[in-house]
Amino acid sequence: MADLISVIVTTWNREDALDAVLRSLAVQSDRDFEVIIADDGSGEATARLIADWKTRLGRPLHHVWQEHNGFRAAEIRNRAILASSGRYCIFLDGDCIARPSFVATHRRLAEPGWFVTGNRILMSETLTQTVLREKLDPEHWTYRDWTRERGRRGINRTMPLMRLPLGPLRKLRFRAWRGARSCNLAIWRSDLDRVDGFDCAYQGWGREDSDLLVRLLHAGIRRKDGVFATGVLHLWHPTADRSWLPDNDQKLDEVIAGGRIAALRGLSVMAAEASPEPA
Repeated sequence: MADLISVIVTTWNREDALDAVLRSLAVQSDRDFEVIIADDGSGEATARLIADWKTRLGRPLHHVWQEHNGFRAAEIRNRAILASSGRYCIFLDGDCIARPSFVATHRRLAEPGWFVTGNRILMSETLTQTVLREKLDPEHWTYRDWTRERGRRGINRTMPLMRLPLGPLRKLRFRAWRGARSCNLAIWRSDLDRVDGFDCAYQGWGREDSDLLVRLLHAGIRRKDGVFATGVLHLWHPTADRSWLPDNDQKLDEVIAGGRIAALRGLSVMAAEASPEPA
């Protein structure tokens, strides 16, 4: 696979974390990618940060913004997908630092008919504050460094940082959607189009990524595990408002039971809304 990859990074008013993520993307060993910032309504500080990084990232960097009207991750990711140029999309949260081989490893694991789910380590509030305040670069830390942080309870585990050649074992959970998260997820653009992307019917935190994976499975796309290969470093953040979770759980249950493939309000609807009216 030698095609352009689109790395889609979601953010909302967290410039220090986004700065660290963009720094980690600037040192990727694989250089054939673009970055799309999927911005759910951040203010001018985020816009200034992105403008500054455009001159030094070394890769195309695009800023896609929507007005903030509550948590609308599905919608802003769809907007970013529509603005992307790559045949393969990697979704990364704006508080997840990528190690230098992140894009290269996802490229190596990419396979038609499969989406790839990665994992993460969770950094503590104290370690996160130190990394951001002192502008440290944990993407370059050694396994010994991380083992020391584990002993200090700075991280929850070290296993996602290990690299193992799992081969066919990566396909054992080919029908599973649980445990996969959109903070580290890779999908072919053609497969996103097939299921019409994320479903903007989901409002508030939770389940919009699970909904997408369930519909991909309904469409015959299978899961390939990127564990022990693509692990990212997840900076601490406060717990999100989960008041919408019961409604979103109900939506997800209906998708699981019904077998629906297409989003209720997906890429096609958003593309149509963005198109100018005919004269």
